[in-house]
Amino acid sequence: MSLPPSPESTNSGEGVPNSRTPASWMERWYPVAFLKDLDRRQPLPFTLLDQDLVIWWDGPGGAWRAFDDVCPHRLVPLSEGRINATGALECPYHGWTFAGSGECLTVPQAAAGATISPARSCARRRETATAQGLLFVFAGAADRAEAQPLPLVPLLEEPGWLVQDTFRDLPYDALTLLENVLDVSHVPFTHHATVGRRENAGPVELELTASDADGFSGIWAEGPRRGKLGTQYTRFCAPSLMWHELTAPGFARILTVVYATPIRRGECRLFARFPFQFQSPWPARLLGLRPEWLQHIGNHRVLEDDQIFLHWQERVLEQRGGSEELSRSCYLATPSDRYVQALHAWVLDHGGLPFPGQPLPPRLDDDPLLDRWQSHSRHCRSCRGADRGLGRAHSVVSLLALPVLVILVWCGPTLAALPWALALVLLLGLRWQLGRWRQQLRQGERRPPRNQLA
Repeated sequence: MSLPPSPESTNSGEGVPNSRTPASWMERWYPVAFLKDLDRRQPLPFTLLDQDLVIWWDGPGGAWRAFDDVCPHRLVPLSEGRINATGALECPYHGWTFAGSGECLTVPQAAAGATISPARSCARRRETATAQGLLFVFAGAADRAEAQPLPLVPLLEEPGWLVQDTFRDLPYDALTLLENVLDVSHVPFTHHATVGRRENAGPVELELTASDADGFSGIWAEGPRRGKLGTQYTRFCAPSLMWHELTAPGFARILTVVYATPIRRGECRLFARFPFQFQSPWPARLLGLRPEWLQHIGNHRVLEDDQIFLHWQERVLEQRGGSEELSRSCYLATPSDRYVQALHAWVLDHGGLPFPGQPLPPRLDDDPLLDRWQSHSRHCRSCRGADRGLGRAHSVVSLLALPVLVILVWCGPTLAALPWALALVLLLGLRWQLGRWRQQLRQGERRPPRNQLA
């Protein structure tokens, strides 16, 4: 049965939930996934500003779509369904199918000639766009999307960038993440032995160069590592994008780009991008040899340097009054805190909070805070594939070690046994390393590198 197309008003976004969220947060585009990690064969659930969505590939339309993750028939999540042979999104409960426009194409339970309301049978569609390797979804009403530009990094339109990407669902608010990445002075201490060194700490004289409803810009004239990497420029594009830029003399132009996509109160998705323009071709070639999943393990270590205490910190700030009481709750004694102050000033003067009136959920224990599988690896094409490959390799190496062990026992304590003993040691070492990598794709370690004794 083919139904008439639904009127445009059914997809206008009227009645979108979360009406308490300010327009400064709601009427914005947010990244929800790197395009390279999406699977065109199956729908994907995602929560954006407390709104449950389903992301799926519309084959006939040749585009990624986002719907509210609810079937208009009996309100079950469409993300539990499938993309059928025709390329339509099929509900798992009764098989209603939907086109990329949101139009209901088939109702299997309806007799031929039955009258089905186009307006009531359609799925609510959200606006989507792709750019710079990301899929963006507009959080607000579809008819407001065209007026809002995508939050892109103009510098990335220039040629010659080598970009390393990662993402992770974090157990704290988007504002907590932004506050953290804007705070350049924490790096030598929090990230000592990962990407920082305590001996590089010193005065951080930050200067704001512009500030308005769209965000702010700033400059750190000396820059990181006591000036060894050059002047660092910072831009915050409200409400969810920031980047640092610096040019290390004789080495590279370097960006640190962070998107903080709000999921729900106390949770956000980080999209981190590390673009380089190297002056020599060799660093890019060497970085290209490292598998992406191995890079992501390193990224996890850095994120977990401060993940536990940031999860706790935002609850203390909430108890003491939040952004409105920042200057009373925190002793911001030096210019190193100017970007943090500017962020909270934007919240108070322009943006408001993304989840007004909602309390933070209870504190989590260490295990969920250090989880890597649910927060990243199962969503990441590279890490998910590496997990399968490492598991198979671990089994193969274990099987190979068994006959070597048998031969070694049969040889006894003779000179002929030496090569077999070395082979067994190598196989067992490889087995251990494969298992360790697989564990690192799944769970982090409680003790951060900065606190480990030399």
